[in-house]
Amino acid sequence: MSLYESSFPHMARLLGQVPTWFDKAQAHAEQKKYDPEALLAARLAPDQWPLRRQLQTVISWPLRLSALLLGAEPPAPQTAEETIAELRARIGETLEQVSTLKPEQFRGAEDRTIPLFFLPGKGMKAPDFVFQFALPNFYFHATTAYSILRHNGIDVGKIDFIGPIAIRDL
Repeated sequence: MSLYESSFPHMARLLGQVPTWFDKAQAHAEQKKYDPEALLAARLAPDQWPLRRQLQTVISWPLRLSALLLGAEPPAPQTAEETIAELRARIGETLEQVSTLKPEQFRGAEDRTIPLFFLPGKGMKAPDFVFQFALPNFYFHATTAYSILRHNGIDVGKIDFIGPIAIRDL
């Protein structure tokens, strides 16, 4: 399985579930009569990023990873005070951009060394970067965002995280 096949379709699939989380959060907020934007400041622990930043990180990973695997400059992480509507829009834009990526663009990326932004002068081979750093970070922040919502009473379940699965008759 190529680096493309093992990352981008899966990241896009999970990212595509986030609007469902927002839908459920907004329904909960309406029922309980509070502003759903307040959830964006929620966090699980005082030293963790709030929901907004967790989601911004999830949204940014697919495009950052594609740039790094292609040897391009990755987009800067978004840290502005975005609203739910703005986050939804960025999810749509990101999914649109990811849908334009083609497996053939990433041929030979396995041989690339990815520089580590947090350790100047150090890098990782692309497969190690994808499987040891990029995907674990993507899923860590997605799981944390999901957990913040659950912790705040939002009725999101496992299928809301996983999304549709390809079940077949035997």
